[in-house]
Amino acid sequence: MSADSAPARSAFATTLQIVSVVFFTFLCYLAIGIPLAVLPGYVHNDLGFSTVVAGAAISVQYLATLATRALAGRCADTLGPKRTVSLGLIGCGASGVLLALATLVGHWPALSLTLLITSRLVLGCGESLCGTGAILWGIGRVGAANNARVISWNGVASYGGLAIGAPLGVEFAHYIGFWTLGVAVIALAALGYWLARPIAAVPVVHGERMSYRSVFTRVLPYGLGLALGSAGFGSIATFITLFYAAHQWSNAAFTLTVFGAVFIGTRFVFSNAIKRFGGFRVAIVSFSFECAGLLLLWLATAPQIALAGAALTGFGFALVFPALGVEAVGLVPAASRGAALSAYSVFLDLSLGITGPLAGYVAHLFGFGSVFLFAAIAAAAAAVLSVSLHRRSMRAAAPAAAKGSGSSTAG
Repeated sequence: MSADSAPARSAFATTLQIVSVVFFTFLCYLAIGIPLAVLPGYVHNDLGFSTVVAGAAISVQYLATLATRALAGRCADTLGPKRTVSLGLIGCGASGVLLALATLVGHWPALSLTLLITSRLVLGCGESLCGTGAILWGIGRVGAANNARVISWNGVASYGGLAIGAPLGVEFAHYIGFWTLGVAVIALAALGYWLARPIAAVPVVHGERMSYRSVFTRVLPYGLGLALGSAGFGSIATFITLFYAAHQWSNAAFTLTVFGAVFIGTRFVFSNAIKRFGGFRVAIVSFSFECAGLLLLWLATAPQIALAGAALTGFGFALVFPALGVEAVGLVPAASRGAALSAYSVFLDLSLGITGPLAGYVAHLFGFGSVFLFAAIAAAAAAVLSVSLHRRSMRAAAPAAAKGSGSSTAG
């Protein structure tokens, strides 16, 4: 019996089914978060490269994820989500090996940077496979009716991993050494691979599969909204440490923790908002709060104000991915869910990949604070786009509703 036709189950049992597989997303993003707050400063201060290179060294991971999203979607649809997650964890482990080597040859800056970038590229591939596979694995276990919950919990796992990993990486680097970052990534990947083995796989969904180009075209406008809204997270993740350093403030990594904690809390408290109000309405409100938080960061004159701005940004960004994602995935048949998720997620990767070097250029010209103004403008544009998509959806639904009403009356 498929998950979609399974008897109704308790909310707690459903949540356990979801958490048992999105936990691998948590391990993957914990591995991503551990070097996240350390590497920009390492590239800029220790290796001696510019802020643009520091931003690009982080963002290249998202470009690799972008390049492998289609492959991840097809793997999840054809090989199955469990095998896709396992391949992703292997990629994470390989990136840890390269990261450890990069930090051990820091006295050769060019070689260290090359190994570091290669590590980020491999990590990006692992992220793509693991994240897409975990969502499809969760949907296969609890049914398509719980799409929003699976996507939301996967986001909790991902940003929870970042929130814990960032300060943890700072402590590792400060008290033991940069080399421990790679070792930690290897250990997390190995743990995930071992824990995934006994969990049952879900059947591959058979049926009509749309071409990736057709899927991409359908989710394109939703992905654009996601891309615009993701600039805020990309700006904070890449440049908050240098922003704090420019103001001579301490505890920059704690800002990422606050962002992640509020993000997770919002998904817990408002977990039913998308089902109750619809994805478009939730997205419009979310982008508005995100824009306000980024403006507060831009105007921050004290670390407490910056923390408040990061918290408000995390609150706004929390429901963006599932809100527009539910609307996007609903446009394709079940056999193409993996392709739809990967095509939609491409825009997150594209945004994060572009944000690093572009924000670095903006910071070079106007200062680090201006990076958050740039992201706030993008969030405002995303809100406007969501309003347009919502109106288009309502216009498209109106004839069907009128036809249904007419049939009911005739009967």
